[in-house]
Amino acid sequence: MPEVVFNGPSGRLEGRYHHNPSANAPVAIILHPHPQFGGTMNNQIVYQLFYTFKDRGFSVLRFNFRGVGRSHGNFDDGFGELSDAAAALDWLQTQNPDSSASWISGFSFGSWIGMQLLMRRPEVEGFITVAPQANVYDFSFLAPCPSSGLMINGDSDRVAPAESTVKLVEKLKTQKGIIIDHQVIEGANHFFDGHVEELIDNVGSYIDHRMLTRNKK
Repeated sequence: MPEVVFNGPSGRLEGRYHHNPSANAPVAIILHPHPQFGGTMNNQIVYQLFYTFKDRGFSVLRFNFRGVGRSHGNFDDGFGELSDAAAALDWLQTQNPDSSASWISGFSFGSWIGMQLLMRRPEVEGFITVAPQANVYDFSFLAPCPSSGLMINGDSDRVAPAESTVKLVEKLKTQKGIIIDHQVIEGANHFFDGHVEELIDNVGSYIDHRMLTRNKK
């Protein structure tokens, strides 16, 4: 997968990019787990999410937040990482000026960053949130959630307990036409050990359904 380097707020950001040559191909960015706990764009789930979108005709980008790998800068408690994600989406959209749709997907810490970006970018029409740490991060900014999407977690997650995700989904206020799907994978921990294939199958099925429904409109 081609390596790319693009400009971020604190210098260069390192990424991996797949370009779909179709003029109106949809686009997606994938956001990785917490940088201070080993999170990188090469995390297994981030990698699999990347290919899930690629295989469905998306131009897709995964990248390292500031201070990770060859990306410049230092960890910034989420503030700078949100700016990094915005720069990544800007770069991706510049590469695909006629894109038909934009999506955001994040895992753990990346899901918190992704949902904040979602609130700032009205053109984003879909999201995949994997194992959101609603017990650690404040998601109250989702009022209302502006786009339909999927929240998915494991029922044996000790890092982000399942009940915290349930409460998050229940508290989300949606506007007309917005649907938040919630799926729980039985026996899965925070990293979906032994359940990654099931996770990816569920995500893929969700994207397939959304894109099929969209194309019928």
